[in-house]
Amino acid sequence: MFEEWVGKRVLITGASRGIGAALAKRLGSLKAHVAVHYHSSETAARQVCEAIEAAGGKAVPIQGDISRSRDASAVVDRAVDLLGGLDVLINNAGDMLGRVGLEDMDDDQYDRVMDLNARSVVVASRAALPHFRRQGGGNIIHTSSIAARNGGGGGAGLYASAKGFVSTLTRSMAKELAADNIRVNAVAPGTIATDFHDRHSSEAHLAAAVASIPQARLGSAEDCVGAYVFLATDAMSSYVTGQILEVNGGQLMP
Repeated sequence: MFEEWVGKRVLITGASRGIGAALAKRLGSLKAHVAVHYHSSETAARQVCEAIEAAGGKAVPIQGDISRSRDASAVVDRAVDLLGGLDVLINNAGDMLGRVGLEDMDDDQYDRVMDLNARSVVVASRAALPHFRRQGGGNIIHTSSIAARNGGGGGAGLYASAKGFVSTLTRSMAKELAADNIRVNAVAPGTIATDFHDRHSSEAHLAAAVASIPQARLGSAEDCVGAYVFLATDAMSSYVTGQILEVNGGQLMP
């Protein structure tokens, strides 16, 4: 079933840490060729590439500020050049960029959050289209969030709204691109124990989250990987498009 992954060409944005890094390493074990995008964490990105190569895959690091349209397009084009094409685009880069309540929001905060979490998804997907169309199809997977459905915790309103945008965009893109043999889906992680929450969540916040999760624990980056692999494996999900796959230990059951 996973034979199709040998040599499959994948770009993962935000792949130097967290879910992106775990996914990149898993695809490396399947012998994929992975473009590991990063913004500022060059050392971590190169370590991910080394792990992919050690597992039998191939990897190239690509730097870029994905929140800037020019960089987002260039990252996709660079991945195509280095990999010799592109089969799967995983729009994973994102961050809350701080917990800010409505009263304290300003235009700069709005632009930073929306550019990173929403604009980058549009621009990278648009840049991938001509490459997918030339080869007769492709696969796009976005990273949404449980926050898209529950509004997020305190001070996470902009981030939650941006992820709501991503979930809705997933459905509209799936409809628009189906005729081009391009599938579009998303994974919506719940409360996952990565450095995202190290930066943005207190111990009390995380304890409250655990209390709301039927499985009674935070998720791990590795817990999320299987959802992406399923959506990106044609033998398993060729008739799946426009879906948001929730991975949250039962914290939200839509």
